[in-house]
Amino acid sequence: MLREDLKSEFDSLLPAQTREVGATRRTALKAALGVGYAATALPLMAQTAIKTSSDGLTAGEVTIDVGGFKMAAYRAMPAGKNNLPVVLVIQEIFGVHEYIADPARRLAKAGYLAVAPELFTRQGDPTTYGEMAKLIAEVVSKVPDAQVMADLDATVKWAAANGGDASKLAVTGFCWGGRQTWLYSAHNKGVKAGVAWYGRLVGAASDLTPKHPVDIAGGLNGPVLGLYGGKDGGIPLDTVDKMKAALADAGGKGCCRWW
Repeated sequence: MLREDLKSEFDSLLPAQTREVGATRRTALKAALGVGYAATALPLMAQTAIKTSSDGLTAGEVTIDVGGFKMAAYRAMPAGKNNLPVVLVIQEIFGVHEYIADPARRLAKAGYLAVAPELFTRQGDPTTYGEMAKLIAEVVSKVPDAQVMADLDATVKWAAANGGDASKLAVTGFCWGGRQTWLYSAHNKGVKAGVAWYGRLVGAASDLTPKHPVDIAGGLNGPVLGLYGGKDGGIPLDTVDKMKAALADAGGKGCCRWW
């Protein structure tokens, strides 16, 4: 059975689970996206997806070596450019789909090397699951934070060897990736800034998830902006308040906003 704190975060991905009935940007159909969205999302209502052109970019799948393991990633960067600032783009539970690839292309259009690694690849392929609860139980809940940190470290190393300037490093992530954004900003001393788009802030400690964002608020290596929905039932506002308090106590290297 799923831990209640983990389950509530992902329940909010479903229509009628937020504080108002209705679908959100996170409930898009594979048909609307055009590529690799998890089967769990198929019954849900779609909204129009933004499609950023890859004109002028080098964009597509790459392979990153992580201690001999080959990890797939989506990379977008201005064509023919080098020494680019690097942005890690961290997926949510559905993996690296078009709603993750498109922000990477937008960042590339702005002059960044953006890389979105497939962080579930050892545990399973989220696009093959038809039930969200099963996806969480069999894949998401089995991914250790330590593995994620190592995979992101390898991604930074790859970026530095492929046109990026790792001394100018930022990270952004969505839902599950929002939580990892906070953790990685404390893990890597080279992170200059981060933006977490929602994601769990508190939770029970376990061998796989020994700490949560509220626990590392004092260890951030650069400023992090956390963005949360006031009507998102999966991320209760009292947990956002706890994070705000932890950040204030730590000296204000991060901040949280909700709407």
